[in-house]
Amino acid sequence: MILLKPNILSRLHANTWHIDTWLRAVLVSAAAIAVGILLLIVLFLLRESWPALQHMGAFRFVSDAGWHPLEGAFNLAPMLIATFAASVGAILLAGPLGVASAVFGRFYAPPVVAGVFRRMVALLAGIPSVVFGLWGLTVLVPLIAKWQPPGASLLAGILILTFMVLPTVALTAEAALNTVPESYLRGANALGLLRAGIIINVAIPAARSGIIGGILLATARALGETMAVLMVAGNVVQVPTSLFDPVRVLTANIALEMAYATGDHRAALFVSGLALMLLVVGLAAMAGKLGGRLHG
Repeated sequence: MILLKPNILSRLHANTWHIDTWLRAVLVSAAAIAVGILLLIVLFLLRESWPALQHMGAFRFVSDAGWHPLEGAFNLAPMLIATFAASVGAILLAGPLGVASAVFGRFYAPPVVAGVFRRMVALLAGIPSVVFGLWGLTVLVPLIAKWQPPGASLLAGILILTFMVLPTVALTAEAALNTVPESYLRGANALGLLRAGIIINVAIPAARSGIIGGILLATARALGETMAVLMVAGNVVQVPTSLFDPVRVLTANIALEMAYATGDHRAALFVSGLALMLLVVGLAAMAGKLGGRLHG
């Protein structure tokens, strides 16, 4: 056994204290920068959208006759509803599919198959959104049109968003399942639970926080996606009455009109961005409350 001299121990303690101090300073600085950037974005959106909010009031953005900027009508409600419907529909499909694929990779697939499957899912996550849009425009939209014209619709937007956010749910859910202690699984097995019972009653409840976090990330991406949805959803400003109606989401509206918008029209587009930010903040608040209830 090697005994260290007191002076050596004191030096090691001093070095460790300095490292901890520097690390704490770096982490605090990084957190402050992240919060500062978020606040700057919110302030920028408020500043740019303030002329429209001041001149027209917030109520007009949900009460005007429609979205007709040249005629002074700035109703965002149809695009808000379309954005919400497309994102929720995509999460309702991608959530169960992503968790199921994570369970397959963690508990059922052989190690070689699980490794290949994980790489394929990661590759799917790296495909650019415009490629998804091209595929959806040339393959998915014509298929839907054969079933119910015109093809470019809310359903096409939901399906393309499902493909785009599925890897996020699958990868984060598998990472959460990998953090479940093996002692939990062995204990459940010792109690006589079968594999399905262990997964449903032990593994998934233990990993629920990570799974919810992955679904939250996927929802945020679905809300903010632009190009792919713009290419397949039809871009008609209307409240959808069925899955086959063409719609326009908020992000697509900003991308289409910002290049030539001026005055109140431009400020109204920034109101769209502010509405998206509020949607994401509300989603994060709901997820935090749900996570607190689950932990409780």
